[in-house]
Amino acid sequence: MKQRRQKRPKPGAPQRITKSVTHIRLIEVNPGKLATLDALASVYLALCQQYVTLFCTDESPDKFRAPCFPTMLSERWHRVAIQQASGIAQSWRSNRANAYQDYLDDLANYYEQQKEGVLDASAKEPTWKEWDVPTLQQVCIQANANVVVLEPSQDSCFDYWLKISTLEHYKRTLVPVKFADYHRQALEGKAINTSVTLNRRNDGWWLTLSYDEVVTIQTEPDAPIVGVDVGIANFLTTSTGQHYGTFNGKLRERQRRDREKRRRKHKLRKCLEKKGVEKLPSTSSKSGQRLARHVRQEINRAVNQCFAEHPEAQFAYERLSVAAMKFKARAMNAYLYASNLAHIPRQIAWNAAKRGVLATRVKSAYSSQECSVCHYPDRANRPDQQTFCCVVCGYQAHADINAATNIERRLGDVELQACEDRKEIKALLLRRHEAWKKLNGWP
Repeated sequence: MKQRRQKRPKPGAPQRITKSVTHIRLIEVNPGKLATLDALASVYLALCQQYVTLFCTDESPDKFRAPCFPTMLSERWHRVAIQQASGIAQSWRSNRANAYQDYLDDLANYYEQQKEGVLDASAKEPTWKEWDVPTLQQVCIQANANVVVLEPSQDSCFDYWLKISTLEHYKRTLVPVKFADYHRQALEGKAINTSVTLNRRNDGWWLTLSYDEVVTIQTEPDAPIVGVDVGIANFLTTSTGQHYGTFNGKLRERQRRDREKRRRKHKLRKCLEKKGVEKLPSTSSKSGQRLARHVRQEINRAVNQCFAEHPEAQFAYERLSVAAMKFKARAMNAYLYASNLAHIPRQIAWNAAKRGVLATRVKSAYSSQECSVCHYPDRANRPDQQTFCCVVCGYQAHADINAATNIERRLGDVELQACEDRKEIKALLLRRHEAWKKLNGWP
């Protein structure tokens, strides 16, 4: 089935984005109300897990599905659990489909290279590992106004009250919400959405509020296009030849030290288990959490700098599927996971929406292997991570800049965007390569 091509927003058209105010800790709640929330959360999480399993295995995700599992929750809470489970299952199915398509493409490339006799002796045939059904471990309740109502406080020292339906029918509990100064500044003059998110963490309950803001697209139709390639060595590389941010250096060294620390803890736990020790050291690492936060900060800083240095441009960035990226070595997979590549496209889209800049995702298949001069796609064009050297025309450039140039040209490429899979894209690039050779008198 062919997918409908997404329409690009026009300049001057309004675009609605959602901003979130996070880390509002519910510290004013008394123990009795916390116990009520904990009891509600345990039942809700179990019910949500049942529907996630159902939508991932037997049925397609359907947020309007009729209830089918018995529960202590009310009908409204039941409906909220179905809607949240449907969203989780839909994301899982989409990521799995993308990963399976990438596996089929890798398998086709493997057999193609085997047939041509250019396959490396150490290369192994790609294998497909079936995905496990998502397991919900942390309590996250995405509630609407049918079960959780946020009301301003009129006669108390609190800013808001949360009216939460409990396991007992027709009985609600009132949870106080106290804002910090920066929360008040962020929400000043904003209309808070009726939907809220409640998260249960190790240090208590947290509330997430959001509000909508309408931003007008300011980019002109004839604005210059900047292609953006996403990577680890350089978080962002533009077709103008600039690099922004990197995971190498200090972040890479911190990731290596943190991984070694967790491996030592794991070995220690195994030794203590053999000796029969009951109290074992935890394998969790706060340094890993700090590293992840600092990586996101570096990515955000790189994206902000990229947008600031191209104020009059529109952006084309690659459609990245990080879930399908796998390496044979565990160390490389840990390296890929720590770099948080999936956050970069999201941050690009967020910055574009916030600034009213036009940014469009394009298909990125073979963008790293295609020569930006003669269009010939081949893995041999990249002898190493940073170097691009076309085996046909001899064009040499930085590999990321070459890929960003290809992404820039694909923004208005209707013929390439109409291709349904990587096989069609490669065939199109080879036809363009043959046309280039004829035009330039190559044999």
